[in-house]
Amino acid sequence: MIIKVPASTANLGPGFDSIGMAVSLYLEVEVLSISDRFQVDHVMPKIPHDKNNLIVKTALTVYPGLEPLHLRVNSDIPLAHGLGSSSSAIVAGIELADHFGKLGLSDEEKVQIGAQIEGHPDNIAPTILGGLVVGTEVDNHFDAVKAPLPPYSLVAYVPDYNLPTKKARGVLPKELLLKEATHGSAIANTLVASLFAQNYEMAGELMEKDVFHEPYREKLVPELLKVREVAHQKHALTTYLSGAGSTIMIWIEDKHVKGFLSGLNKHDLKANTLVLHPDEHGVQIIE
Repeated sequence: MIIKVPASTANLGPGFDSIGMAVSLYLEVEVLSISDRFQVDHVMPKIPHDKNNLIVKTALTVYPGLEPLHLRVNSDIPLAHGLGSSSSAIVAGIELADHFGKLGLSDEEKVQIGAQIEGHPDNIAPTILGGLVVGTEVDNHFDAVKAPLPPYSLVAYVPDYNLPTKKARGVLPKELLLKEATHGSAIANTLVASLFAQNYEMAGELMEKDVFHEPYREKLVPELLKVREVAHQKHALTTYLSGAGSTIMIWIEDKHVKGFLSGLNKHDLKANTLVLHPDEHGVQIIE
C-alpha cells in the first residue's frame, strides 16, 4: 500500500491562514510490512526514523492501537519552504491510522483532525480534499469550502534557504490598527469572491495586496519583489509568498512559462524553480 499526499501552497496573499491549494509535488509513504518496532526509511536530514517521525506520531495520536510498521518514505516536497511539508506528513499519518485502525473516517473528519493538529486548515484541507480550499476555525471546529480550480500553471521559485514557520511568524506584528485590519479583511473577502466567480484578473491583483503578513516577511525573502517584477513583465497572473516562505509562487499561463523562466535567469534569479499544476485529487491510497 502507498499513501500519496500532495504538497500545498497557502495564504495566496491576503488569505492568511485560510486559503490553500494542493499542488503537484508529492510525499509517498509505502507500507512495507508489520514490524516489531516503527521504522521509517527515508533520506531527509534531521527527520526521525522511529516513532518520533511526524507521520508515525500523527498516526498514533489518531489511533493509539496502531501496531508497529516498517515504512518507506519518498518526498519531492522541500522541507520548511512554505509548501506544506508538515501538513503532508500529518495527512499521511491520518491515512495510516484510518486504514489500519479501520476507523472509516470521512474527509470532513480527517480535515477536523488534521486542522486540530496543525492549528489551521489552509494546508491540511486542500491536502486532503484536493483543489483550492477556503477554510477557518469557528466554535472549535473547522469549516472548509472548495472553490473552482484555477486554469493556470504554477511556478514555484524555491530559494536555497528554508524559513521555519516560527521565524516567519516572529516578524509579524501582535496587533493591527482597526482601519488596517478592516482593509485587509475586505481585500481577502473580495479575493475569495473573485476566485469563486472565476474572475482571475481581479484575483491576481488582490493576491498581491496583502497587509497581514507579506509586508513584514519581505525582509526574510528579499527575492519576492524582484521575482514579482519579472513576473509582471512576463505576463504572469500573480505572485505571492507561499505559506510562510521561503518559496515564491507564481500563477501563469502555460504559454508564458518558458519566457518567465528565461526572464528569471536574465535577472540573476537562479534559485531552483518547479513547474507545477493544481492537484485536484488530494490524498490517495494506491493498493
